[in-house]
Amino acid sequence: MNPGIQKLYNLAGKPGRIIIGLMSGTSLDGLDIALCKIEGCGQNTKMELLKFETISYTDDFKNEVRNVFSKKQIDLEKLCLLNPWISLQHAGMINDCLQKWNIKNSEVDLIASHGQTIYHAPQRLHQQQKFGNATLQIGDGDHLAVATGIITISDFRQKNIAAGGEGAPLAVYGDHILFSKKGEDRILLNIGGIANFTFLPGGDENILCTDVGPGNTLMDAYMQEKFPGTSFDHESLVAKAGTVNENLLAALKEDDFFKQNFPKTTGPELFNLHYLQQAKQKSDTVSLSTEDTMATINRFSADMIVIAIKDCLKDKTEIKIFSSGGGIHNPLLMQHLQEHLPGCTFLSTAETGVNPDAKEAVLFALLANECVCSDVSAVEIKSPGIPAVAMGKISFPA
Repeated sequence: MNPGIQKLYNLAGKPGRIIIGLMSGTSLDGLDIALCKIEGCGQNTKMELLKFETISYTDDFKNEVRNVFSKKQIDLEKLCLLNPWISLQHAGMINDCLQKWNIKNSEVDLIASHGQTIYHAPQRLHQQQKFGNATLQIGDGDHLAVATGIITISDFRQKNIAAGGEGAPLAVYGDHILFSKKGEDRILLNIGGIANFTFLPGGDENILCTDVGPGNTLMDAYMQEKFPGTSFDHESLVAKAGTVNENLLAALKEDDFFKQNFPKTTGPELFNLHYLQQAKQKSDTVSLSTEDTMATINRFSADMIVIAIKDCLKDKTEIKIFSSGGGIHNPLLMQHLQEHLPGCTFLSTAETGVNPDAKEAVLFALLANECVCSDVSAVEIKSPGIPAVAMGKISFPA
């Protein structure tokens, strides 16, 4: 037997595993590294976050990824070169963290790598009938495994698409394991580049997980254009200095994506600076000030989250919303959400013992655990649009 397969077999039979979860989002702020101790699988899973760190990306790393990110026309050679290069950068960060934490690589059972999303193309967006849903994350798992000496699970989204999903959001598979509570309706709201939420009913209703529209992506892109060297609107200072323009806000809300039924997925391929410019032209607000533009797109992100949650809740008047992702650090965005969802109680996932900045990396560690230890019945959620699959490709160090 291949020794890697024998080791994997042994790992699957252990009561618990030490797994590193990695998340690198579209904001390109850095690599989230979550060292997790995970016992059991499925609804019997117990997770403890042992260590967590976000390693900031260099300007060189950001620029290299932005050369190919979310663009229809790119340098194919550069894409080919970036696939292993990103893995080697991530491997170096992992090795450095383990050394800093005084943990041997051999003490880690698995790495769960989301990779770096380069393009997300659900059929609803590309609208080419002979092609289905598609997505591409680069950062090759074999290179990561060899450079760290740790079995690596990667490329999770492809199996979801192969089984009939849209490849995103995948949060539901971990959310229902970690956060479901019988008798209590909960929403797990993640505000990353794109905002998404998982509705976890306390009773017999269907679980729902869906993207709802832009989270930080439009705001961050606009800030980077207007203030080179700046990644985001720190403390919402620029947005707070402006006034919402109702004409531009209305134009931003006109896209057909918002009329489509849940679950659905989207990305910066739609919500980008071109989208903003088109909305400005439609609303005759091309000369709108930077501050007023930021105030408006901040409100736009908030409104689409609010509308989606209200649509999901129907006649429910009180619910707990556990928030995570970079958007929770945007005070104006969170203020809008709380003002327009007055019946909801807003909490951080920290209230459940999960660092909100680490949540996505933790969720991929859970997916890796399911890939190795679970069968389909353990990951079955029995809700429309959520395929019952264990996801991830396995790479051995040697």
